[in-house]
Amino acid sequence: MTISPHSNVRAALVQAAIAWLLAGCAAVPPYQPPRIPEVTGFTAGATPTATTRADGPLGNAQQVVDGTVGAQWWRALRSPALDALVEDALRASPTLAAARAALAQSRELHAAQAGSTQLPQVDLGLGAQRQQISPAAQGLPGDTREFSLYSASVGVRYRFDFGGGIDSGLQALGARADIRQHELAAARHALAANLATAAITRARLSAQIDAQTAILRAQEELVRLAEVRTRLGQAAPDEVSALTAQAELTRAGLPQMHRQMQQAEHLLAVLAGRPPAQGVPAFTLAEFSLPDRLPVSVPSEWARRRPDILAAEAGLRAAHAELGVTFARQYPQLNLSASLGSQALTTSALFGGAAAVWNVVGQLSQPLFNAGLPAERRAAQAALEVATASYQRVVLDALRNVADALRAVEHDAQALAALARSVQAAEAQHRVAQRQYRAGAASPVQLLVADQFLLQARSGLVAAQAQRLVDTVALSAALAGDPVAHGQADAQATVSLRVLEVQP
Repeated sequence: MTISPHSNVRAALVQAAIAWLLAGCAAVPPYQPPRIPEVTGFTAGATPTATTRADGPLGNAQQVVDGTVGAQWWRALRSPALDALVEDALRASPTLAAARAALAQSRELHAAQAGSTQLPQVDLGLGAQRQQISPAAQGLPGDTREFSLYSASVGVRYRFDFGGGIDSGLQALGARADIRQHELAAARHALAANLATAAITRARLSAQIDAQTAILRAQEELVRLAEVRTRLGQAAPDEVSALTAQAELTRAGLPQMHRQMQQAEHLLAVLAGRPPAQGVPAFTLAEFSLPDRLPVSVPSEWARRRPDILAAEAGLRAAHAELGVTFARQYPQLNLSASLGSQALTTSALFGGAAAVWNVVGQLSQPLFNAGLPAERRAAQAALEVATASYQRVVLDALRNVADALRAVEHDAQALAALARSVQAAEAQHRVAQRQYRAGAASPVQLLVADQFLLQARSGLVAAQAQRLVDTVALSAALAGDPVAHGQADAQATVSLRVLEVQP
């Protein structure tokens, strides 16, 4: 029986179609954004709508209201010196410069890949060669001949993306650029938070150094009075030794506090992108204010803005797209190329009267057996599962971060109120000791002891005031979002995440 050539062609086409369908039966499912946390609050139990009020500076009650934290949340502390330092840091910080450069690199890599894969590539070629041929090689008589051959051509090539591998690769690069964008936003908030915390720490240490110096003066006066009483026979030498040891212990703590304050100043300078020798403002607690309102949004809204959560979600998208790249490798690939040019024996004849040459090449390839492709797909699937677990961990850590900050704001306000009452009691005790001393019912030592107790209470109050400021900074930084990517996140965070499986 005779088989026609047309039948052979049809059979080959049928076989190719069957191979293509078999390759397409295991396709990666469409990407589904992760589920937003389905919780109504950040903490277990109700969060107070207002913190405890305390008498004195930085003791105002803070109202917890529904809202979002502003992009420049540090301005709520009302410190012009801090605002100026943060603005300088946002411009000059090497950390932010590195983050901006990494973002620019990611974007350019995406643009380069898009330009080289989505559009045809056109090349201009110029060539020159010197040849020597012998007619005897072709069975012809004659002498060996030498000549020069010049050529010029324009070539075009393009690859058709049947399996979507190019698009998946571009999506992965775009997601990597999104990661850098969100990391830059997170770095900005972290830099502002570190600057504010270091400034408050510097202010706290300055106030505590003043209080510790006053305590030391009171202790030195106690030592002097004990020495006088010892000479008069009214006190034992052991009293002088005990008071001297206490004063020296206080004196020994001052250099450490000065060191800590200077380290805070050095940190402020470096965070602002300047050398430590350039100096920073001498921050004091008096120039800071506690914001009266603490805007806190519901977790579902907050998760759409928090930079580290958005970065983790972008990593999930990148892993899904890279899984798509591995699946696309099992589809047919079609590469087309064409060139048009001329050849001549002299350069003057190259563009006039030369022989025209051209070629058109089409190449279709279909993987039939590649033992490495299944392993690549399994590795990409595992990478997607890693990204899924990483996203869940980031969300949980971020929720804990906000919950810790909320509870810290609540409890430190209570501690400040208690310390304020302690200072009031110490002041009342000090006034009693002063009246008793003026009436002759108390000794100078008793008055100085009351002075020392009051100064220690005030030092603790200073630490509590600074802690309230630090807790407010931590809460604001934890709730701050990435305004650039807000709309992008809103469009993506709509349906639940499922671990993607290979569908037969």
